[in-house]
Amino acid sequence: MTLEKNEANKSLIEKTRELEKQYDIKLSNTQKILLTTDGSITAILDVLYGKITLTTLDQHFEDADEDHAKLVNVGEGEEINYREVIMHRNDRPLIYAISHIPLKRCSKDVCADLIRADIPIGRILKNYNIESRREIKNIFIEKPNDRLKELFNTNEDMLARDYVIINNNEILMWIKEMFPISYFTEI
Repeated sequence: MTLEKNEANKSLIEKTRELEKQYDIKLSNTQKILLTTDGSITAILDVLYGKITLTTLDQHFEDADEDHAKLVNVGEGEEINYREVIMHRNDRPLIYAISHIPLKRCSKDVCADLIRADIPIGRILKNYNIESRREIKNIFIEKPNDRLKELFNTNEDMLARDYVIINNNEILMWIKEMFPISYFTEI
């Protein structure tokens, strides 16, 4: 298993190098950490900035369409929680995230905390001592949509990653996190 973990880390390092080469950019160490960590982004931001806060922009239950069902490995039509949040410190947006969570894989308590909204997923997992691991699927750059332009007050490209959180060998949630390419360069 250690060999597999080392290969995964090597692959993530290679992905960041490829991203730098493809876009002719130099990522800061902090950007690399935020893009490749298999730990909690919330915990990293708390260390860097003090306790961050989270605001839920949208949250609702929906039936998984074909694409979302594949992301979380459920049948089409199964109920999932869609959640869109912004992590911030002193009203400065830091990271935007969306998640898809199959409700059948959450306990009632975890679902209740998700619905209460403004609790980061990393803190929920920690609060309930949920043993899990993150598998980063992609690290990439994408153009901001209108919502991201408004939230971050910029038109610049976004650094992004998506990953799954796995518990008991099943996908507990799929998450995509994004931030402007100029963020986290000074640290």
